[in-house]
Amino acid sequence: MSSSRETDIREHGFTAVSRDVDNALLHGAPNLQPPEPLLVADLPFHSDSLVQKVQVYARQHLPPPTFHHSMRVYHFGLAILRTQFPTWHLSPSTYALACLLHDIGTTDANITSTLLSFEYHGAFIANSLLATELHAPKAQVEAVVEAIIRHQDLGTTGMITTLGQILQLATIFDNMGGHAELVHGETVRDVVREWPRLGWSGCFAGTIRRENGLKPWCHTTSLGEREFPEGVEGNRVMKEFE
Repeated sequence: MSSSRETDIREHGFTAVSRDVDNALLHGAPNLQPPEPLLVADLPFHSDSLVQKVQVYARQHLPPPTFHHSMRVYHFGLAILRTQFPTWHLSPSTYALACLLHDIGTTDANITSTLLSFEYHGAFIANSLLATELHAPKAQVEAVVEAIIRHQDLGTTGMITTLGQILQLATIFDNMGGHAELVHGETVRDVVREWPRLGWSGCFAGTIRRENGLKPWCHTTSLGEREFPEGVEGNRVMKEFE
């Protein structure tokens, strides 16, 4: 393996880790160590010139509840990475890009413009934006695209990238309160104070049901046509903040 390939794999979170969070990563425990009460100030948003441009794009194209969700995912994921998996390495820029763009396929315009599942269509949109318009490095683009495609690819067999796994953990935490013991309650309160939920649980449950109705073959149905949206609406961790 060439040194440049090894560097790209490490830098952009392509290192393979198990999809099985409960058994392979957490070894049957609720967490690897008690989470720290990290605040937004401890988890600053990485904002280089590329990320700044994409953040402007995301703010312009995503509804406010979805944009706020994307920002919360960044902070929650960084908290999980820092306290539970400190040896995992990935570029903060690449992680920020994945967070900002992971739900771009759910907008009204994008969800109705294709027969593709929203994750796949969103990945194509991200690829076009990052590679064609903004000329981001190839490996960085590919890392973001892979993570967007697989951010709802939950399961217990096989592998996923470190970037994809952190994005999964953070989105499932914000959406359903999944693996609640990975994030400290003070972190939750401070992140939601910075980026209010704006009724996110109802908003996202509605998006799930809308896509399931428009595209009964969509990937989201693999999480349960009723179970997934009902799980989002029943998010106990975030209920007090809705």
